[in-house]
Amino acid sequence: MKNRTNYYFALFLTSLLALSACQTIEELSIDYMLPGEISFPASLKRVAIVNNTTALPDNKIIPSNGYPKENETNCRVAYHTSNASIATTSLAEAIARENYFDLVVICDSALRSKDFTMREGGLLQEEVQQLAQSLGVDFIISLENLQFKTTKVIQYLPQWSCYQGTVDTKVYPTVKIYLPIRKKEMVQIHTNDSIFWEEFASTEANIHRQLPQDLKIIEEASVFAGTVPVKKLLPYWKTGKRYLYTNGSVPMRDAIIYIRRESWKQAFNLWKEAYSSSKKAKKQMAAAHNLAVYYEMQDDIEHAEKWALKARECAHKVENVGQISKNRDWINRAPNYVMVSLYLQELQERKNGLAKLNMQMNRFNDDF
Repeated sequence: MKNRTNYYFALFLTSLLALSACQTIEELSIDYMLPGEISFPASLKRVAIVNNTTALPDNKIIPSNGYPKENETNCRVAYHTSNASIATTSLAEAIARENYFDLVVICDSALRSKDFTMREGGLLQEEVQQLAQSLGVDFIISLENLQFKTTKVIQYLPQWSCYQGTVDTKVYPTVKIYLPIRKKEMVQIHTNDSIFWEEFASTEANIHRQLPQDLKIIEEASVFAGTVPVKKLLPYWKTGKRYLYTNGSVPMRDAIIYIRRESWKQAFNLWKEAYSSSKKAKKQMAAAHNLAVYYEMQDDIEHAEKWALKARECAHKVENVGQISKNRDWINRAPNYVMVSLYLQELQERKNGLAKLNMQMNRFNDDF
């Protein structure tokens, strides 16, 4: 999923750069909610976040195969077992910040502190029942495992006459959800993400001083790792970028003035006028796209998708996508089609998640 996201992001930047060279666009931000992967019954209102990892010693630093590469002066790969106590606290705080449950209790002391091997079976039902009763909660979310892989690279950049140092730590947290009435866990969730540091300095010694040391890396990465599973567990807010066409006709230019004044209704009327009065597909495309953004800002995803489809149809016609798609650089030749298509994809992601999101937010009686 991470590689796929990066691909779409690169694709979008390519199309946006090509588009901005020939047409005026304006950027704005939008915050919207997406559903989590797990749907909790409304009766589950109190949760305990516990540390169920096994205390194992950190592994030795292992040199990466294939290094050093050209211009690289130093590289190492380290595998850590992390600071699970910090990660458990971070996970509990991240869940509490969402205000989804009535009560969030933290139990960051390792329940497996006396174990010498990983226990794949997780918590037993009797343990879950005892924990739930003693902590006064309805269910348990348990951090079961957390591993880190840190890659540190220091290299000289001759074109800048300086050294670059990077630290890239991949985190792999695993959590389980337990209900007292079930013999086994309700679900197990594997997640991963990465946290990155970068420094520049005139000497290699300064780079070593500026980059975080191992203990600092483990501490900050543990805090970060605790936040990673939250998007799987709960509905979450996402900030997206939206783009409006601002030229092509007098109504389009006037509409953007209203947008800067937060007068969306007046802009909507001008975009409708621009769409219905124009016979050129390019102008219709721009107006249709802006109308889609308007409806999304009103949380009317059905109409937003309808207008985005019209905008894509116009862009397909204007940029002759059927013919130029046979060329390798067709993306650069169809920036409008790419931008509108990626926007339509985000709208459809929102639309597909609406039913699940509404179900997950029912516990608040639409007060969110």
